[in-house]
Amino acid sequence: MDELQIRDSKVLAAMSHPLRRRLLNLLNLDGPATASMLAEKTGQAVGNISHHLKVLAAGTLIEEAPELARDQRERWWRRRSKGIKWEAEDFPGDPIADAAEIMSLDYETAIARNWLAERETYPENWRSVWFTMDSWMRLSAAEIDELKDRILEVIRGFDDRARAADDGVERRPVFVVARASLGQP
Repeated sequence: MDELQIRDSKVLAAMSHPLRRRLLNLLNLDGPATASMLAEKTGQAVGNISHHLKVLAAGTLIEEAPELARDQRERWWRRRSKGIKWEAEDFPGDPIADAAEIMSLDYETAIARNWLAERETYPENWRSVWFTMDSWMRLSAAEIDELKDRILEVIRGFDDRARAADDGVERRPVFVVARASLGQP
């Protein structure tokens, strides 16, 4: 499963919806699922989940997994790719892309805020591994591109290792984000 490159703003809009993003994340972390299974995990009605799954499928972000069905009524869904990415240059002046980027920032911030609010409920060994970092640097466009590639390589390495692991080690969902933005300190 490779990364899916998004170049259609309708697909970008479809995946930016908060519940659809959550469904994509659940299918990524937990693997294929039915609408009923996803409804249970999200606390949403099965009909609502089915609607959002159809929107994701229309955007070719997910696909049916008929080989998992026990009968003709059961519909399983899976991600088409492990990763989804888009490039700003593919959407010049597109307000949908701008809105999707803002929604991504809001999503990232919400996850961090939720962790801060709930971290005391986790065992000490999980609370102590949390980290954040930021740094101002002076970089060229080529150096930013190199930094991005190296960070993505590290993240993919950990993701691949965790997916292949069958070693009895407790692993929990962890949201990892890396972002580089031009700005002024």
